[in-house]
Amino acid sequence: MKSSNIGGQAVMEGIMMRHGDAYSIAVRKPDQEIEVKVETYKSLIKNKKVLSLPIIRGVFSFIDSLLIGTKCLMYSASFFEDEEEEKKNITKEEREKQEMKQARQEKWLMYGTVAFSVIISVAVFMLLPYYLTSLLRHVTTSQGILGFAESLIRVLIFLLYLALISHMKDIQRTFEYHGAEHKCINCIEHGLELNVENVMKSSREHKRCGTSFLFFVMIVSAVFLMFIRVDSALWRVLIRILLLPVIAGVSYEIIRLAGRSDNKLVNLLSKPGMMIQHMTTREPDEEEVQVAITAVEAVFDWRAYLADNFDYAYEGAVSDSGEVYE
Repeated sequence: MKSSNIGGQAVMEGIMMRHGDAYSIAVRKPDQEIEVKVETYKSLIKNKKVLSLPIIRGVFSFIDSLLIGTKCLMYSASFFEDEEEEKKNITKEEREKQEMKQARQEKWLMYGTVAFSVIISVAVFMLLPYYLTSLLRHVTTSQGILGFAESLIRVLIFLLYLALISHMKDIQRTFEYHGAEHKCINCIEHGLELNVENVMKSSREHKRCGTSFLFFVMIVSAVFLMFIRVDSALWRVLIRILLLPVIAGVSYEIIRLAGRSDNKLVNLLSKPGMMIQHMTTREPDEEEVQVAITAVEAVFDWRAYLADNFDYAYEGAVSDSGEVYE
């Protein structure tokens, strides 16, 4: 497998794919047509030197991914809001007023949604395990046992959360698109032409998946907290919060290495996260795969990638060096 440096995210009835400075959103609209939108990716940090620093780049990459992902989710949902408005016989003028109002509110709504999501995630996956573990202090004072118990509780909460949402009908549909996203990337990175047949037979597991990233966040946090011990309960809470950017940065570096390496040890470390992906992905149908392929082709020249990495020659494809294949 050779990394293509393309990544994505499932959205409502569609896929977001990102490569380089561009990202695309392909959505299957209620009328069954595929709508595609391509935008330039703008990071919160413009300094490329900062974005090249290990660990630090992971923090900002995580924040950028949250912002872009939320924006794409809001965009995909808008098609189905429009459908509901049409059913309510909303006039064209009313719709235009709503769109103008929505455009003004979208930026702050996006930031608010991301901030709220981060706060809830910290509360549920970082602070709740700590407080549940503190109940065991009446049984044992061993920091090693308490640390292990906290990590175990965190993993169990994470798995329980995934198990609960995986039974929701709308989420199951999104997980099918998540599977289609993985299958497209695997298809390309294993040297196959990007078509429905090849994508359908590709794996829905991928080492660079966000699910694997979250799993590594839990593992890295467990390792960090094993070596940081303080007596104050307040400081124990503050340290868990303050360490989050570092934990995210280190986890990003691990997932980045995993996506670029076929080392046996790296593959072994990636296995648990890839197994959990069976909870966050579902086998897609051909229509969902078509949407994913559309999203990929909007931002990524897979023919040039195969020509550069697998010695395939496609007429009109442009290599990384600018050479046009004939």
